[in-house]
Amino acid sequence: MARTLSFLLLLPGLCGNSISGGQPSSTNTPGDLNYELPTANYETQDSYKAGPIGILFQMVHIFLHTVQPNAFPEDIFRKVIQKMFEPSVDFDKVLNYEIGIIICALLGLLFVILMPLVGYFFCVCRCCNKCGGKMHQRQKENGPFQRKCFAISLLVICIIISFGIFCGFVANHSVRTRIKRTRILANSNFKDLRTLLNQTPEQIQFILAQYNTTKDKAFSDLNSINSLLGGGIHERLRPSVIPVLDEIKSMVTVIKETKKALESTKGSLQSLRDGTAQLSSNLTDVKASIQRSLSDPTCSVHPASETCNSIRTSLSQLEGNLDLSQLPPVDRELNNVNNVLRTDLDGLVQKGYQSFNDIPKRVQHQTKNIVADVKSILNSIGSSVDDVTQQIPIESTLSKFAVHINNTESRIHRSLHTLEEYDSYWWLGGLVICSLLTLIVIFYYLGLLCGVCGYDRQATPTRRGCISHTGGVFLMVGVGLSFLFCWILMIIVIVTFVIGTNVEKLICESYANRKLFQVLDTPYLLNENWQYYLSGIIFNKSDIRLTFGQVYSDCKNNRGVYATLHLENRFNISKHLNINEHTESISNEFENLNINFNIVLLDTAGRTNLEDFAACGIDKINYATYLSQTGKHPVKVNLLSFAYDLETKANHLPPGNLRQSLKRDAETIKMIHRLQIIPMEQSLGTLRQSIKTLQHISNGLMDRIAKILTSLDSAQNFITNNITSVINDETKKYVKTIVGYFEQYLLWAEFSIREKMVSCKPVATALDSAVNVLLCGYVVSPLNLFWFGIGKATVFLLPALIFAVKLAKYYRRMDSEDVYDDVETIPMKNMENGNNGYHKDHLYGIHNPVMTSPLHR
Repeated sequence: MARTLSFLLLLPGLCGNSISGGQPSSTNTPGDLNYELPTANYETQDSYKAGPIGILFQMVHIFLHTVQPNAFPEDIFRKVIQKMFEPSVDFDKVLNYEIGIIICALLGLLFVILMPLVGYFFCVCRCCNKCGGKMHQRQKENGPFQRKCFAISLLVICIIISFGIFCGFVANHSVRTRIKRTRILANSNFKDLRTLLNQTPEQIQFILAQYNTTKDKAFSDLNSINSLLGGGIHERLRPSVIPVLDEIKSMVTVIKETKKALESTKGSLQSLRDGTAQLSSNLTDVKASIQRSLSDPTCSVHPASETCNSIRTSLSQLEGNLDLSQLPPVDRELNNVNNVLRTDLDGLVQKGYQSFNDIPKRVQHQTKNIVADVKSILNSIGSSVDDVTQQIPIESTLSKFAVHINNTESRIHRSLHTLEEYDSYWWLGGLVICSLLTLIVIFYYLGLLCGVCGYDRQATPTRRGCISHTGGVFLMVGVGLSFLFCWILMIIVIVTFVIGTNVEKLICESYANRKLFQVLDTPYLLNENWQYYLSGIIFNKSDIRLTFGQVYSDCKNNRGVYATLHLENRFNISKHLNINEHTESISNEFENLNINFNIVLLDTAGRTNLEDFAACGIDKINYATYLSQTGKHPVKVNLLSFAYDLETKANHLPPGNLRQSLKRDAETIKMIHRLQIIPMEQSLGTLRQSIKTLQHISNGLMDRIAKILTSLDSAQNFITNNITSVINDETKKYVKTIVGYFEQYLLWAEFSIREKMVSCKPVATALDSAVNVLLCGYVVSPLNLFWFGIGKATVFLLPALIFAVKLAKYYRRMDSEDVYDDVETIPMKNMENGNNGYHKDHLYGIHNPVMTSPLHR
């Protein structure tokens, strides 16, 4: 047994280095890389399910546990394996363990011995008209009750016997398809083992292919060093640089807006001055014209004189309202701003942006040689991984494994032909045994059926019907067959019971609870020179703790052969896939990285330009005076309203030259308003808006520019003083990312080779199929169910034949019966009921001899 277990467990590792894959393994790596070994789909089920018949098997297991509750005898088993078992010394231990089985076997032997003897004497006594052999039935007062009790008891016992026969038929039927199921199970296991062989090269190629995937990802990052490393440096400096450049850029816009506002102010002032002079001249002329018109004689006559006086009084309002002499020119400020704009501050700011944004390009340009060297190192890592897989003799091991599989499969198929013949004998023998028991119980059932259905309560024992008599005969035939065959059946039950129970307890149960593995793992058990047998076979080092139980458990859990068999003692994968050895060279290459940046955010000309703008003088303009004058109307009175009022007053005058002259003056005033006042109002509005713009710009201009220059100095100092540390930090992050790909890959590759490749689950499944399914499920469990059912039926044949003999007297036709001569001596109960048809001086049967009533004795 130990040799078989060790062969099955070591089959995939005959050379100590075969590798396979079972369940998928996944490891997430940086850059969204996902590694997952190809999944192998196996046909053979991990566990054996007996189906509906499993309930019967469980019932037998409960009985076996009751008969044999003792624990697995590890000490005895070890001595048997070591050939140190001495019956004289260890007899007590064996007897203590087998006591339940021995008792049951002795009871069976007692049954075997006594039943033929009892049957022999019973037959002899019956032939001598003893032991109920005489065909005479004594009449008893409780006879009907006894008959019913015997019939019911026999029926219940027959039902129990029928259940036992049913168990026997079910167990025997499971044997019918056992070879076919064994063939299917074997083919399934061999197919799984070949799937394991075919899957192993695919897994190796997959692991190597994943290195190329990882390398391609790293190469992509190396080719994108401008955006990754340069972009990282760029992003680190951005918070300090971009806000300053944005402020300077916005100041360029402010300067241009200032120039535009000053030019607008200058133009508006010039327009207002020209318009004011022209307006003053025109108002003087129209004012003189009105005064000439009012000198008309009509104005001296009442009531026209009052109107003329009113008009004459309002002429004082026709005067200009603006005092532009209080508004100083802005030519100096404008000249200063124009001088500032002669320096292309916008271009200088763009140079600062360009200098900052060129960081990624400079990084790419300055790291060309390093990137090439790193790529070369990465290619060499791929060669190392390939060399590691080549050093493991996978092809030779797999070929040897395939040869063993083919040879084993051939031997099994050859053996199955022989087993089919023996299996048919087993099935035929079981069928005969079950059929024999079935025949006996059928006679009992027929006896009960005929006896119950044909029994006539009014008929006397000598006049019973043919059907009732046939029922009694059937019962006696069943009794005869029981005596004839039950002891033979019990011999078969004893033999199968002893064999099946011991195999179940010693092999099946110990295999299921791993006690068998614990025994086989006993140091120096299988080989007196080896502490651990498996490590001695594989490594020739028996001190390495490698046990059957651990190997089986690991294979059952779908673990790889490398970790399961501790193959690191022969080939250390960690040493050959040394992560530090490969990644250190990459880090060393990047330590030699020397990136130089000369970032100038704004040169001296730009700083001077900002300072000149701060000193351009717009903050010294008298904005209050400008706003005060631009808020006035060009004339003291609204000329349009004045003209309409003049027309109204002129209409109050008598028709004539005066009225017409005043109306012409009113039209002149309207024309002045339209041609001069409206443009002047627009100029005043433009001037006011420009002044407000300049006022807003000048408000805190010096402080704002001072802050910009301070921020500029701070940013420039940060770049100058911290650019090296920023480059180093970002380089470390970048190197960590690149190295991280391969660290994750090498860790995954080592984990896959160690834990996942050549998953020996099919081997554990094959061992389960051989022991748990084939031996225990297909052979031992049906065998135990067979003897359990047949044994139960055979044991219950004993009470069945007793009740059948008792009951047959009530169904068979008797040769004689009891006669009562004196009617008065007959019990009144019998006479009233007429149960037996007794009458005075009446003989029951012509040829019946006259018997003395038992009541007269």
